[in-house]
Amino acid sequence: MGEKVIIAGGGIGGLAMALTLNQIGVDCVVFEAVDEMKPLGVGINLQPNAVRELSDLGITAEALDKVGLPAREWALVGLNGNDIYSEARGTEAGYRWPQYAVHRGRFHVLLWDTFLARAGARSGRLGARVTGYRQDAEGIIATVAHADGTTSEERGSLLIGADGIHSAIRAQMHPDQPPINWGGALMWRGTTMAKPIRTGSSFIGLGTHEHRMVIYPISPPDPATGLAEINWIAERTLKDTANWEKSGWFRPVEIDSFVDQFTDFTYDWLDVPAMLRGADVAYENPMIDRDPIPTWQDGRVALMGDAAHAMYPTGSNGASQAIVDARVLGASLLTHGVGAAALSAYDAALCGPVSEVVLRNRGAGPFGLLNMVEDRCGGTFDNIDDVIPEEERRDFMAKYQAAAGFARDTLNAAAPTIAPGSRVAQGTEPTPAA
Repeated sequence: MGEKVIIAGGGIGGLAMALTLNQIGVDCVVFEAVDEMKPLGVGINLQPNAVRELSDLGITAEALDKVGLPAREWALVGLNGNDIYSEARGTEAGYRWPQYAVHRGRFHVLLWDTFLARAGARSGRLGARVTGYRQDAEGIIATVAHADGTTSEERGSLLIGADGIHSAIRAQMHPDQPPINWGGALMWRGTTMAKPIRTGSSFIGLGTHEHRMVIYPISPPDPATGLAEINWIAERTLKDTANWEKSGWFRPVEIDSFVDQFTDFTYDWLDVPAMLRGADVAYENPMIDRDPIPTWQDGRVALMGDAAHAMYPTGSNGASQAIVDARVLGASLLTHGVGAAALSAYDAALCGPVSEVVLRNRGAGPFGLLNMVEDRCGGTFDNIDDVIPEEERRDFMAKYQAAAGFARDTLNAAAPTIAPGSRVAQGTEPTPAA
């Protein structure tokens, strides 16, 4: 292997990038700011397009089953508990790959441990944050701040900014970028041990665009108790945001501080207040994103994941897109070699289309159906066909899936992003698999 690629950030996107580089024979090192890798967070969804890429990276179904479970259904429900829309998900919908609902932290640790096992312990540096970069004729020089207060410089062939919504790499690349965007929506998140509902592995969006719950299991039921780990997100859009900070946080709060806002969400099949009170802890954070930028590239530096396209979590595709970013960038390195040309091709392929998804998610993404129901009937109805005909509902969802990159037939027919056995020889022309 030749000179290394530097990855700023060891989150899901950064580790998918690192695993991809290791797979195609490109040396890399990951700098991650946290001192210890812990399974923090709550639930996320991995769409079939991302699960396909994970499978091609050798992340097996058996490994994913230890951190989550396949999703079987996606459903929207109105204020009075009646169905707006539902569809099968993953293999039950005809995809060649499942959709997974996973515990974010446990999945993150799975990626970290897998990368270190393959690349060696020195390939992942904790307590180290990339704070900036400069470029010369030979490559890039990254400035790294360490937990002990020291700084160092690391030279590499490329720098990949996978350092999240507060990315220092993006801030240097686009110093005049607008501040973080917050539309006033607050989210309270947590998990509760409870009996799963509907199919036993259903993603449920309940309520209205400005007042809703998202609920899905991230573990199979315990055989002895029948209880599963249920991930929930309670959301409310504030009318007055004047006194709220908008830079982003993820802080523990008392459940009593918000549960009364969801007391009306009680049905014969679900008691939301009881579910919320059953959680050990709840976390409060704003629903935030960033305005799209015209390019993710600056010479030998490129952005990916939230650093490139932080988006509202309304489409359950933020982590999935970060994984796809890594694979598309890896394929570009195979075609163009380890240099700026590969980053340019990656930027041309994804920056524009994914920026459109960011804006689509800001407009409610697939939850836009809740807006339509609220506009047409106030959120309560007896028969959804009288409010939004079935054909209109399915057309709406098909357009979102196509925009987000996981339309079933297109994905099923697509060739692998990276062909098995493909390798790059650094400093030379790319060498595809035989």
